[in-house]
Amino acid sequence: MSEYKPVKPNSIGGQALIEGVMMRGKDKISIAVRKPDGEIEVKIDEIKKGKNNGFLKLPIIRGVVALISSMIVGVKALTYSAEFFVEGDEEAEKGKFETWLYSKFGKKADDIILAFSILFAFVFAMLLFGAVPTAIVSFLRKVIESNMLLSAIEGIMKIVIFVVYILVISQMKDIKRVFQYHGAEHKTIHCYESGKDVTVENARGFSTLHPRCGTSFIFFVLMISIIIFTFISWENVVTRLLTKLILFPIVAGLSFEMIRLAGRSNHPIVRALSYPGLMMQKITTNEPDDKQLEVAIVAFKSVLDESDPDSACF
Repeated sequence: MSEYKPVKPNSIGGQALIEGVMMRGKDKISIAVRKPDGEIEVKIDEIKKGKNNGFLKLPIIRGVVALISSMIVGVKALTYSAEFFVEGDEEAEKGKFETWLYSKFGKKADDIILAFSILFAFVFAMLLFGAVPTAIVSFLRKVIESNMLLSAIEGIMKIVIFVVYILVISQMKDIKRVFQYHGAEHKTIHCYESGKDVTVENARGFSTLHPRCGTSFIFFVLMISIIIFTFISWENVVTRLLTKLILFPIVAGLSFEMIRLAGRSNHPIVRALSYPGLMMQKITTNEPDDKQLEVAIVAFKSVLDESDPDSACF
């Protein structure tokens, strides 16, 4: 397991998009997209600052806030990047439901569609990684009485489902391109953290694996949920599912703290805990070409604040 020793630590976070990369810094969010004509389109938005609520910055709580914020920003960025590759007339591309929303709500329809997209993603994840494993394992209650063993089997099933899901979608041509941009994002951040000038030539030689990746975050969620959910009774499956849903913010918050720690510490225990997520990134990241690295670097430099080495959020 290679050591992670950033010379210039930072917490700028990113996301791979359709032919592009989003980077999020302390004050700005940058989206860089390689358009069909080869030009790089850059969109920079200022991050709106809310009230200075100390409660929202408490450990675990800040993780839940960051997760919700990341989902909103991520879906918006993905939608923006996709708009460059929609073929044909814009109105013709809209479905009946979308057309109806715009006719009724005007510009507010974008927010409604965003909310539906996030809700759908959340429900899909809860069903695939929550309800399905629990429902399947519940049939073993007649032969297995141990809560711990049932929970362990459920946890293993979650991980298997996650790995199989990623392996399946990784075979899709468009997803392979997204995973290349994911690799470009990581190489760019590694290059900056090494202290070198952030250029295509320098970034090219760095790893596509990074401890502060969303893939690692998901693995922490899976592992922490296995531990916490071991203490939930299997007597009633519905009650177990509802309890897991209620406890999910705590799981997400703890996972956020772990991913922050992984980005700051090189302790052997932290490295060992990060290892499964890093290995999973071998699937969710691919080697980018120079043009993809160029896009990631443009997005990164647009949000970089060298005066604040801890300038961004997850």
